[in-house]
Amino acid sequence: MKLALVGVGLLAACAPAPGARSYTPRTREITITTVPLLVRESQTEFPFLKRAFAPGGVLEGKEVYAFVPSTITVMEGDTIAFTFVNPEDDPHTFVLGSGDLNIQLPGEQITRATYVAKHGGIVPFFCSLPAHAPMMAGQLVVLPDGAPGRR
Repeated sequence: MKLALVGVGLLAACAPAPGARSYTPRTREITITTVPLLVRESQTEFPFLKRAFAPGGVLEGKEVYAFVPSTITVMEGDTIAFTFVNPEDDPHTFVLGSGDLNIQLPGEQITRATYVAKHGGIVPFFCSLPAHAPMMAGQLVVLPDGAPGRR
């Protein structure tokens, strides 16, 4: 019985004080690439897409792109040094949250931006071009300081 109480006492002694930060924020280098998945240019390779892009088709007025990766995980307080690679000629945008970061991603260019993850939570990001919505989207997962399992 004494052994169990000593173990509990050691755990309590090792726990950070309430309100103390147990993590030192750092800069994370994140590269995101825009990737065409189902685009008009693919119709010659995939004839079934002609019907999909035709008037009344499921992709009429749309194209399907993706951000890769589409989920990014950082810690609260981290600075994210984004590098966006857009290898194709179509422009995109990257909107994080409700406009916390809103940048243009011109075609055939690399764009850089930084963002500080100030609050824990899940922050959506997306391309705001109507023809790319709602498919071109993802999420930034910001783990709060004090998250279980952190060292």
